[in-house]
Amino acid sequence: MLCAAGLGLLIVVLDPFDQAFRIGTILIGGALIAGAVLRWVVPSVGMLAVRSRFTDLVTYGVMGTLIVGLALVAQPKPWLDIPILEDAVRFTIR
Repeated sequence: MLCAAGLGLLIVVLDPFDQAFRIGTILIGGALIAGAVLRWVVPSVGMLAVRSRFTDLVTYGVMGTLIVGLALVAQPKPWLDIPILEDAVRFTIR
C-alpha cells in the first residue's frame, strides 16, 4: 500500500507521460481503498491499532473513493463526464 502511494506521488511529481497526474492520483486513491480492504480483512494489526477498525475503514474508504472520483473528473479532458458539474462551473464563473 505504501509503495503504491509512493509510486503514485512519484508519477505525479515527475510527470513522465500525458495524463500522468490522473494515473498517479488514481494510484494514490487505489492504495487508500486497498488499505481499507486490508484493514477489514486482516484480523489483528497488533501494535498498529491506534484507532478502531470502523474508523480506519470509513476514513480510508471515503478518502480513497473521493480521490479516485476527483481524478476521473479533473480537467482537461475528464475520463468521467458528469453534466451537472459543467452547469455548476458555468453558473459560478458567469
